[in-house]
Amino acid sequence: MIQALIFDFDGLILDTEQSEFQAWQEVYAEHSVYLPLEQWALCIGGAAELFDPYAYLESLVGRPVQREEIAVKRRRRHLELLAKQSVLPGVIDYLNDAKRLGLKLAVASSSSRSWVVGHLSQLGLLTYFDYIRCGDEVARKKPDPELYLAVLAALGVSANQAIVLEDSPNGILAARRANIFCVAIPNPLTSQLSLEQANLRLASLADMSLEQLIAKVQQ
Repeated sequence: MIQALIFDFDGLILDTEQSEFQAWQEVYAEHSVYLPLEQWALCIGGAAELFDPYAYLESLVGRPVQREEIAVKRRRRHLELLAKQSVLPGVIDYLNDAKRLGLKLAVASSSSRSWVVGHLSQLGLLTYFDYIRCGDEVARKKPDPELYLAVLAALGVSANQAIVLEDSPNGILAARRANIFCVAIPNPLTSQLSLEQANLRLASLADMSLEQLIAKVQQ
């Protein structure tokens, strides 16, 4: 019986991924080179060490770049683009329905706690969650299953009592390695990637109610 619902954060609750990719694409364009999605996708939803955008930029331009200057400018642009975003469709309905059904709620994110908690607070969603585990609190980020295993332990549920909601290949792989049923809900960026390892794929959380999803999982 399903007892817990575990959310990814970036690209699943709030589409932070398109804005970050765009900010990096603009940095590359300023250096007269191009950042392809297939390169950037290596780190979406996972550990930063999976892809180093500074090193890749330097390999394309053939010289060192001003990393600190780029970091400040890119972050400012990312936040500027992100300010235009709102909670993704269906998320709030799922949170409310999960509370009504008595499910435990958690977030498992490769991002830092300050990033995740800061945005959840700003969006008015922080109080929904019973537990939050972030990338700076584990030894290995997604696609390693450590985040999801830590959430299961904290909630006191087994893998077959939980459902994970994810948007990226790295996140889906982490959930599947933890043996948890994983639903892929891609955003415009991750919809271009291979998500075939998910148990189920929805275009949006608004496409299927939580009760319908639970019934499907428990068939």
